[in-house]
Amino acid sequence: MSLQSLSIVDRLPAPRVPNDRWHKLEYLFWILPFVAYFLFPTNLVLISQMMILALFALSLDLILGYAGIVSLGHAAFFGLGAYTSGLLSTHGWGEPFSALLIAAVLAAILGYITSFLVVRGHELTQLMVTLGIGLMLYEVANKATDFTGGADGLWGIATWPLFGIFEIDLYGKTGYFYSLAVLFIMFLFARRLVSSTFGLSLIGIREGAKRMPAIGANVDKRLVAIYTISAGMAGVAGALLAQTTQFVGLDSLGFIRSADLLIILVLGGAGRLYGAMIGAVVFMFAHHYISDINPVYWQFWIGLLLVVIVMMGSGGILGSVDRVLERWRNRAAEKGAS
Repeated sequence: MSLQSLSIVDRLPAPRVPNDRWHKLEYLFWILPFVAYFLFPTNLVLISQMMILALFALSLDLILGYAGIVSLGHAAFFGLGAYTSGLLSTHGWGEPFSALLIAAVLAAILGYITSFLVVRGHELTQLMVTLGIGLMLYEVANKATDFTGGADGLWGIATWPLFGIFEIDLYGKTGYFYSLAVLFIMFLFARRLVSSTFGLSLIGIREGAKRMPAIGANVDKRLVAIYTISAGMAGVAGALLAQTTQFVGLDSLGFIRSADLLIILVLGGAGRLYGAMIGAVVFMFAHHYISDINPVYWQFWIGLLLVVIVMMGSGGILGSVDRVLERWRNRAAEKGAS
């Protein structure tokens, strides 16, 4: 087996660049949350967490699926955003939108500072560096018990009503539409970003970083930029979780959350934007319902699902759907020709 075949990024499918015009299925995808609101009125909190996880996965897709940066410590930015929003609230500032912005800025600053360590290495180096950053932040939060609550977590988070009107209630109705709105806005931003010249240059770097300087592209500068943007987006997801659940625990910074995120991206399909969101929905659905049926061995079924998806070919769920549709089109074309 050659070293080239061991590359994680090389095993990923080619990234997709969305068109300026929206496909009909995209409109359908964004209508589904409104349908789910009426179909599952007792599961609004769970669906809100799916949307937050989808936003978090979207942030990883920008660096892994499009830029080819692997990470095992992306939860560092997610947790920083969650603690930022939580600490602002416990110290008397519960305004939600400004807290999201502050969380995004602080996470982006941390992403910018650490990006110089990450982009200098290749995959194994990136994995170790990002893992180390995540572990260090986790221990800082664990030791600073007076500030973060340590292993007991941060309690007493009270988010002010949205626009001074809509309170985040226990039933999760306000949190549901709040999470949906933030996810949609950040998705529009990510969609525009990856289809821009900057986004295309990231794909070029992923496919052949050594060739990009030949056309005048500064590889390191672009990787630093996308890593910083991705960190800021992860910070928004973390802050959103703190505001809607009114609690922040150490698990928000943990390695398991980062590892789950990679699983989500592989399940849904990296480099497709919608793959990150579909993977988050499938993972949360399996986590919630399978753990109810089998609370001890539910991870076995998640692992089995992951193996099946990977064995079906690269591209995750969306890649498998694409292959099925392609075969169907080819058969239809053959029948039409005959």
